[in-house]
Amino acid sequence: MRLSVCAILVAGLLAALASTANAAKPNVVIFVADDLGWSDPGFRGSKIDTPSLDSLARDGMVFDRFYTTPICSPTRAALHTGRDPMRLGIAYNTIMSWHNNGVHPDERFMPEAFRDAGYQTAMVGKWHLGHAQQTYHPNARGYEHFYGHLHTEVGYFPPFAVQGGRDFQRNGEPLEGKDYETFMLADEASRFIRERDETRPFFLYIPFIAPHTPLEAPDDLKNKYKDLVDDRPPARSKFTDESRRMSRMAKRPSARPVFAAVVDAMDQGIGRVLKTIDDQGIRENTIVLFLSDNGGAAYASGGANNAPLRGGKGETFEGGIRVVAMMRWPAEIKAGSTVPDIVSVMDVFPTLAGASNVETGDTFALDGRNLWPALSNSQPIPLDRKLFFGAEMTVPGTMMTTAFDQEWKLVQRIVQKQLTTEVTNHLFRIADDPEERNNLAATHPGIVASLSNDIVRWRSLHPVGGTPRGIVPPPGWRAPKDWTSYPIPIRDLLDVPAPGMAPPALRHMLDKQHGEQGRVIYNCAPDAVPPRSGPCK
Repeated sequence: MRLSVCAILVAGLLAALASTANAAKPNVVIFVADDLGWSDPGFRGSKIDTPSLDSLARDGMVFDRFYTTPICSPTRAALHTGRDPMRLGIAYNTIMSWHNNGVHPDERFMPEAFRDAGYQTAMVGKWHLGHAQQTYHPNARGYEHFYGHLHTEVGYFPPFAVQGGRDFQRNGEPLEGKDYETFMLADEASRFIRERDETRPFFLYIPFIAPHTPLEAPDDLKNKYKDLVDDRPPARSKFTDESRRMSRMAKRPSARPVFAAVVDAMDQGIGRVLKTIDDQGIRENTIVLFLSDNGGAAYASGGANNAPLRGGKGETFEGGIRVVAMMRWPAEIKAGSTVPDIVSVMDVFPTLAGASNVETGDTFALDGRNLWPALSNSQPIPLDRKLFFGAEMTVPGTMMTTAFDQEWKLVQRIVQKQLTTEVTNHLFRIADDPEERNNLAATHPGIVASLSNDIVRWRSLHPVGGTPRGIVPPPGWRAPKDWTSYPIPIRDLLDVPAPGMAPPALRHMLDKQHGEQGRVIYNCAPDAVPPRSGPCK
């Protein structure tokens, strides 16, 4: 009897201690905008009203040199894994609705780490990281609650469809949307916060489709900006500036006014969630991170503005990869501070885990860094390795890549035709030339050659079966009527990943023979690749 009483008392004490430990951990909220431009928030001088983003900048920490990939799916893959999307096979293109690939299930996702540490985990919004198998679904990647859509471009008003198939769900069950999508996401995120288990911290990921095309907004907001003058300066990008010129010649209306309305609505949605956090009395111990998934879509139909940065979405000039990013944590972060150092989207997972005292527990070595010790003590953050980004959008065979460190940045435009390959090099000292106006490639050929070789070695990490190129489906492909029915259930899948056609005994030989063309063995890194890559397993 005494032992039973003691056991009960001990169990109660342990439960109380666990509850206290959980209460001390910060909540984490991550907002991701889709295609927001560098100069679109109000605090950067924009004429778009963004009081919520302005408040995060004022009350938190602004990252002046935060880098993502130039396009959507690779950034989201890097955000969730802390790994270079080139290794993941999610680099050259986004995951289109007719693709059957995703991020390898062996890769550990950020919400899995937070869930295993006792956090409640939820995602509200756009996934875009795989949909063909349940192994790629948000509910299988650490999110206990998923409300939103698997794809991009579902539109802002019902029926929320992709290629004709309905794409809105709650944990695998079809959902009928009846409101403006941005506000639906904000309301669901607020509901999750209000109805959470208050004895446990939560991890909440809110990736908006805003302000991605097709641009749509409520009538009151469209009226608010209908007279907004499109006074954006040139992007100094051939494709982007040509698209604007052709649109003007065709006498099409500028996309800028509707884009502004979409951004305003997103800011209102963020404001709703921030108000809920305040109303719940958890502002002080809640980390709020905001970032755009890539530079703004500054071409004619996009409406974004990255100036004075050069270029935009899909490009590796600064306008395509240097994005708006802020973090607020009143209990730990000094209001109004700025981080001038280079930070990348791969740093998010290890940094948030470090700030929250959560073990990452990764299967593979991370490419990102835990920056929390430096951020919390306002210390410099030296870049201890080169960063690489690239994309092949939207014309197959036309690619942009970059490699840079704290001094030099090489941007390459690679055009592969049937019999020739053309490479245009741009070399910059970004610290002295952040607007990329002075191309130094001709005067520093040795640096160009060295960084170019680094890019070749980096690209050799891409699995040969990774993200396929192309913006149209295979001939005759049809979408499902409802995308919730599309992922193959785990019970209907084999227990292990498919090995491919190569005989097991020859896989290492074939991997070596592929060389710079990519990897046959997943997470294989030959001796020729840069440090920290690890050997072939």
